[in-house]
Amino acid sequence: MGWKRRTGTAVMAGLAAASLAACSHSGPFQKGPSKADAATIGVNGYLWRATLDTLAFMPLASADPWGGTVITDWYANPEKPNERFKATVYILDTRLRADGLKVTVFKQIRDASGQWVDSPTAEQTESDFENAILTRARQLRLSNIGTKG
Repeated sequence: MGWKRRTGTAVMAGLAAASLAACSHSGPFQKGPSKADAATIGVNGYLWRATLDTLAFMPLASADPWGGTVITDWYANPEKPNERFKATVYILDTRLRADGLKVTVFKQIRDASGQWVDSPTAEQTESDFENAILTRARQLRLSNIGTKG
């Protein structure tokens, strides 16, 4: 009966080891992201960096790399102190695509009483920001490809 007990013990140990090994794989009971996942952001890295670079002249109010949102604070051009702008950028995709980006620009002008009043922006303003971000993202991608090759 000793060999049966040893065989049963070995089988149970093997099953326990196999079930513990399965715990290390992704699954519904995984405690958190792996170290590789923790180091990445939830959006396209080139679009993220290009957004921050393009909007660097405006004060940053909020930046969420996992949600893909960048919100600036109000910026007034010193040459036009009676108008100010604020931008919100949504990065919508993990791929570098033109439709993976949405920019909203807000404008205010100071009225005669000194109060800031909402004002419409030029139709082209948001497209200009989007194009500037996309151009910068392509430059970053090309420079990254150039350093790898």
